[in-house]
Amino acid sequence: VSGETRMVTGLDECFDYYHDIGKRRMKLDYDIDGVVFKVNLLDQQDQLGFVSRAPRWAIAYKFPPEEVMTRVTGIEVQVGRTGALTPVARLEPVQVGGVTVTNATLHNEDEIRRKDIRVGDTVIIHRAGDVIPEVVKVIMDKRPHGTRPFHMPDKCPVCHSAVEKIEGEAIHRCSAGLFCSAQQIQSIIHFASRRAMDIEGLGEKLVEQLVTSGLVNNVADLYKLSAEQVATLERMGAKSAENLVHALEESRETTLSCFLYALGIREVGEATARELANYFGSLPAIQQASIAELEAVPDIGPVVARHIHAFFSEQHNKQIIRNLISAGVTWKDVKKTGKLPLTGKTFVITGTLTGMTREEAKEKLQALGAKVSGSVSGKTDYLVCG
Repeated sequence: VSGETRMVTGLDECFDYYHDIGKRRMKLDYDIDGVVFKVNLLDQQDQLGFVSRAPRWAIAYKFPPEEVMTRVTGIEVQVGRTGALTPVARLEPVQVGGVTVTNATLHNEDEIRRKDIRVGDTVIIHRAGDVIPEVVKVIMDKRPHGTRPFHMPDKCPVCHSAVEKIEGEAIHRCSAGLFCSAQQIQSIIHFASRRAMDIEGLGEKLVEQLVTSGLVNNVADLYKLSAEQVATLERMGAKSAENLVHALEESRETTLSCFLYALGIREVGEATARELANYFGSLPAIQQASIAELEAVPDIGPVVARHIHAFFSEQHNKQIIRNLISAGVTWKDVKKTGKLPLTGKTFVITGTLTGMTREEAKEKLQALGAKVSGSVSGKTDYLVCG
């Protein structure tokens, strides 16, 4: 237990401690990025409880991040899974908070214009939350002569398709969809991720090789791969190829919510995928749902409903789903009821379970409508003890 822990009373004493430890921060034997204030009495902690996974009885108060100066050597545009174009500043390497930083996201064109960031500029950067490198501002006095304002490209830097920007959105997007190899690669990486189809061993480098070699053009092509084909790739031996094909075979059996999440529908994360599965019960019911019916699902608003409806209206997406099902990807339909049996109940799981992992138990409880919390509070209905 840290010898720096203190008991204080009231906000003034909290801030006094915060400023004191901030002054002594660099003299400590370990790195810190702030102070955590906690309500001390355990019964008051229980009374305050949690919001999702965060306690109401504790808060982290961060120190201002360390700021350093460097130079922007270039601005490149990356293409993400949904076609979003993200400008990234290439920087002269610089140490920030013990880490060498060479890149910083610039978010979007509006952000670049607001800060007026140009190639050649000297800039102040910090790591937002002591993690993500971010350009704070430009040192105008050091701007070299002849710099030009940055403009987003009108063609995708990967596939050269037209770039579009929807009114009211800050993001530029490649219009090519999965025709764009960058989107293909990112969509396959997402499809294979642990909380999606959980295809062990299918990492970014291997996905890039599969796409560039022409063996895989979309996620359905993964299930056509043979060990012999995979073994022809660079740094892939026969055993590694067999392991990948085995992992693909294992992934064929999944859940409806994992399959929906794996499809990479815009704005549909794990929680939304689970809500869709629980509400409609089957994939055909979701595919045939109108925008109004989708909006009736808890926590799904008009924007997300339109994204889901548009995805399942696209013929290319329908064909990929048919190909996946033909390849043997399967799941059990969720028992659809007006109200799931554990709706409104909060569970906490502790210890080691003998019949399943804690993650499997969590998924089964959530499929029945329960909320699974990380710790016991006054709102806990059931504690599942291993």
